[in-house]
Amino acid sequence: MPKLSVRDIDPKGKRIFMRVDFNVPLNDAGEITDDTRIQASVPTIENLIARGGRVILASHLGRPKGKPNHKMSLRPAAIRLEQLLGKPVAVAGDCVGAEAEAAAKALQDGGVLLLENLRFHAEEEKNAPEFAKKLAALAEIYVDDAFGSAHRAHASTEGITHYLSSCAAGLLMEKELEYLGKAVGHPERPYVAIVGGAKVSDKIELLQNLMKFADNILIGGAMAYTFLKAQGVEVGLSRVEADKLDLARELLKTAQDCKVDLRLPQDHIVAEKLDANTAAELAPARSIPANRLGLDIGPATRADYAAKIAKARTIVWNGPMGVFEIPQFAEGTMAIAHAVANSHALSVVGGGDSIAAVKKAGVEAKISHISTGGGASLEFLSGLTLPGVAALTDK
Repeated sequence: MPKLSVRDIDPKGKRIFMRVDFNVPLNDAGEITDDTRIQASVPTIENLIARGGRVILASHLGRPKGKPNHKMSLRPAAIRLEQLLGKPVAVAGDCVGAEAEAAAKALQDGGVLLLENLRFHAEEEKNAPEFAKKLAALAEIYVDDAFGSAHRAHASTEGITHYLSSCAAGLLMEKELEYLGKAVGHPERPYVAIVGGAKVSDKIELLQNLMKFADNILIGGAMAYTFLKAQGVEVGLSRVEADKLDLARELLKTAQDCKVDLRLPQDHIVAEKLDANTAAELAPARSIPANRLGLDIGPATRADYAAKIAKARTIVWNGPMGVFEIPQFAEGTMAIAHAVANSHALSVVGGGDSIAAVKKAGVEAKISHISTGGGASLEFLSGLTLPGVAALTDK
């Protein structure tokens, strides 16, 4: 990894401002319903406190629109973190100002402090220099372990790095960069990219970048119907981005020019309407009847895609193959999840829906890397520079 790592710094007796991603879902009672992101930060926190660091944690939660909102307080995260670490976590009522400064100064070696929600201040998302300077004043070293926020140039992800000389990647950030870096750097071949989801427009840069190094691109989800329509195939009532047909034709031509085997569904699971109570039917050809809409890839497509996946040495998967939240339209996505899990490839899965599918299929343990940053992993794989990564100190 070209960036300074938390392993390269000596934290003993120093205050470390650590940006984490504690943007966890809360229920109406203010209880955390999924603590995955908090758990993901624990190895870096434990590494620093074991070596005598004084850890100051900062995160956003929700969209409080630059004003304090008690429903989006990080206090529930502090309680959960205490349980995971097995030690007290101090909480500051704000992320800047006298209370935060006093709490930071009071930290002892191995101590942990959680600041209140960064986005209670509008200056965080505006990347205001004065606000970034106040955050930096709390510490002597900066560690970023919030890969999910690395594609945003905010005060706590980019601005703060201008005021602290040592800015290192945490263990989670390091792992993300290592695996995603392998997927876009020097991947082993054959390289298979699986791209699904609703819109071609959401994945333009990703597809264009993947064409530089993928051998096969397997397309699923509603975006497949825009590609099929662009080829003159009848897609019935399926969702199509009519204003993106020319773009779809361009992407198909680029794939041809780059000698990339871009594959589209050859059969479909269809229904009269998108409804959990509607019956699923098989449309055995590439075309879909006029009064039906495509909602999943069919068995012939699953077999075709699985055969490509089985031969792969590198796999990147972003986006489901159908409306997998509804059981009768989930089989295509589940089949892909099992095919990726059973492959002998380096596999990287990114994007909330793909991760949910992997969890639903119960194959998490067989995936090389599940990326914690939906938007960030998509932008990284699309070849874009992530401000939060670029801002870290080079080794």
